[in-house]
Amino acid sequence: MLKQHRELSMFVRRTIENNEEVGIRPGKTYQSFVAAAGGHRELNFIEKDVRNYITREVRNVLELDDAKEFGKYLADARSRAAYEYFGDVISFDTTYNTNR
Repeated sequence: MLKQHRELSMFVRRTIENNEEVGIRPGKTYQSFVAAAGGHRELNFIEKDVRNYITREVRNVLELDDAKEFGKYLADARSRAAYEYFGDVISFDTTYNTNR
């Protein structure tokens, strides 16, 4: 179970993505793979690999989709162009003039 020998197949990745989408916890997802394979020794990955895949791949894709959706709500072409050029942070000061 050296790190360089562990890998998630395409089937496993797709199952992890589907389970994450419907809210199944990573531990339960891993246990379903263990049960299907007939034991921990039959798998070529560990539970930490499942959690890492969710953190790195699945949630990053969701964050990119959120940014694209937010881009649709920017006020004008100039704002959208500035966002495309800089792309870092957009901040709205909702407390402006509240203490007056």
